[in-house]
Amino acid sequence: MSADVIGFALLLLGAVLLVAKWIRVRVKLAQTLFLPAAIIGGFLALLLGPQVLGRIVSALGSDALAEGGLFTAPVLEVWSELPGLLISIVFAALFLGHSLPNPIRAAKLVGPQMSVGVAFGAGQYVVGMLLAILLLVPVFGISPLSGALIEIGFEGGHGTAAGLGSVFGELGFPDGADLALGMATVGIVSGIVIGVGVINWAVRTGRTTVLKGGLTQSVEEQKGLFRRDEQYPAAIMTTRPASIEPLALHFGFIALAVMIGYGILAGLQALEQALWAESFELFEYVPLFPLAMLGGVLVQFVLDRTGNEHILNDAMMLRIQGLALDVLIVSALATLSLQAIAANLGPFLVLAGAGVLFNVVILMLLVPRTIPQYWLERGIGDFGQSMGVTATGLILMRIADPDGRTPAFEAFGYKQLLFEPFFGGGLLTAAAMPVIAAFGPWPWTIVMAVLFLLAVVSGLFYFGRQDWTTPLRDEPAGAPPAPPPATYGGSQA
Repeated sequence: MSADVIGFALLLLGAVLLVAKWIRVRVKLAQTLFLPAAIIGGFLALLLGPQVLGRIVSALGSDALAEGGLFTAPVLEVWSELPGLLISIVFAALFLGHSLPNPIRAAKLVGPQMSVGVAFGAGQYVVGMLLAILLLVPVFGISPLSGALIEIGFEGGHGTAAGLGSVFGELGFPDGADLALGMATVGIVSGIVIGVGVINWAVRTGRTTVLKGGLTQSVEEQKGLFRRDEQYPAAIMTTRPASIEPLALHFGFIALAVMIGYGILAGLQALEQALWAESFELFEYVPLFPLAMLGGVLVQFVLDRTGNEHILNDAMMLRIQGLALDVLIVSALATLSLQAIAANLGPFLVLAGAGVLFNVVILMLLVPRTIPQYWLERGIGDFGQSMGVTATGLILMRIADPDGRTPAFEAFGYKQLLFEPFFGGGLLTAAAMPVIAAFGPWPWTIVMAVLFLLAVVSGLFYFGRQDWTTPLRDEPAGAPPAPPPATYGGSQA
């Protein structure tokens, strides 16, 4: 494939994102649902591609657009490869630019938050695996790997689903990649819709601490824009451009983290082949991105210990993450196989419905009893993350606590340090399918059930009974809304 084709495919993605942003600004429904431009753009590219427009034109008697729709087959081929590459960039940058706190202090600060997060993550596996064992495998004849789809699509999001695409194929469940992407789309849309509905209900019934009298959003917020008096710097310059462009420096550290992750993965695979590969293979199927995240942690650790942590800026990392994630989502949705979803529509609807119901139950029943103070402001972020991406959780927290007056953002951010390495694309997510394929569905179900019960019991009978009183932060009269705070894993996929 020529460099011109690759370059043109990337330019097309930029154009699609611009059109999608215009739709967000102009279409009231897109504003009401708080749909990110990447989701809109992905659906737009899917509709204009071979699976929708191409088939419609073919049905009318013309094969002119059958191969690629409005796009060419080589462009679609480039797009199909991008998600697996970009997800490593997203995860490598998760912890770069953040000084790593003392793990013991972080655990004490966000114990209740961690309990809720693990309940969401492990519980999604329990629900999915039990459905696969009791219903999906015996009735629909689908692979037991389908039990992992809820956590991969909901907690992991589009990036994780796309990053695990090759693993689905290698383990004999190729349709799983498209089902996971479809699940991620259901999760992010329903997460925003349900989350906004829950916030409205909480405001009307007096269950919120900050918002009183009703939920209102400015025209700019609905369109996803800033007023001129709200604008703030996107990042901070940490080096002089005469020596190196700061953006290039930050990208270089991300590249270093990815290469360290690649080295760790290659070493683990070689060790596995030398010692136990004949009986069980795990690292052969583990994708690169969770190890790239570990590479980022190691790079940041070295910078912290050598006193050079100031050369990386967390906001700059978030911008790079955001760019990679937007391009990833558009390209992943544009190449989504509707045929695979249609062929497995029954299992897909069962898993999606059960996942949404489970998350709502956890939010409404467990969260208030685990986080008695500011439960809505703090819990709505974990709910949003468990339904799509970290950005969804941040959006919902910004709606519930627009000025950052509660400790919601701080607790959520530190919780990510302990949570991200394992769930939502971390090591447990990466290990789930190889373990299920090697040992069957029951061992993984039992392990996740134990984790879920530990999270629920600790939340109800320990954290929920402690005095976690935190004063509400005062805002100066007439102060403009504070910029979104940097949080660990701000663009999780």
